[in-house]
Amino acid sequence: MKARTKISSILAGLILSVSFSSSAADDTAKYEQAKAKIQNNLNMQVTSIGDAPIPGLLQVLTNRGLFYTSLDGQYLLQARIYDTEDGMRNLTEESLGQVRLDGIKAFENDTIEYKAENEKYVVNVFTDITCGYCRKLHNQMEEYNDLGITVRYLAFPRAGINSAPYNDMVSVWCSDNPQEAMNNAKAGASVTRKNCSTKVAQQYQFGQQIGVGGTPNIVLPNGAVIPGYQPPHELEKALKAIM
Repeated sequence: MKARTKISSILAGLILSVSFSSSAADDTAKYEQAKAKIQNNLNMQVTSIGDAPIPGLLQVLTNRGLFYTSLDGQYLLQARIYDTEDGMRNLTEESLGQVRLDGIKAFENDTIEYKAENEKYVVNVFTDITCGYCRKLHNQMEEYNDLGITVRYLAFPRAGINSAPYNDMVSVWCSDNPQEAMNNAKAGASVTRKNCSTKVAQQYQFGQQIGVGGTPNIVLPNGAVIPGYQPPHELEKALKAIM
């Protein structure tokens, strides 16, 4: 009897394993079909794909943002999904928040940082040196720092890659003193041309991926975004609310 029981357990385990393997293979095929259709028909680069919170939909992260698609990839939706049974929890924003935090880690050593002496908070700001509100934020850098807010700049030249602002931002990042070069550029001074290996293009592309449409775009420590300028004390309030 013991031998039969043992054999039955082994057979059950094998059946379960085959079932899981078959299910995983089906999921992979489903994802690949939708991914191929989106990339071929829409010329988008799909960086990740998986099940959406709503049955019958897939969640797709592309170089142009986060979308939802039908299982066969024919229909594409740009939307926000809320859980009405959990206080209108924004499931789409939660997904994007984690993508932002994971992506920013790749640029930890490639930001231009203005560190607070008594650091309490760290924000990452997508910036453009030609943007008026970016300059307003920069002119108040000392106030942000005095409140314990460290600011790390990521590049987002709104005119796109290979534009004049893009080339200027590459020069700022390549400068012997990037902080000083950024200060001068934000003040409207001409930028001395410099060339080196930077991640300015990658930062811009990442910004597009996570939905940055303008600057300044402030990413908070929890991955949430403030899409625009915030005065120092208002930003401090927002940070206190999430900490």
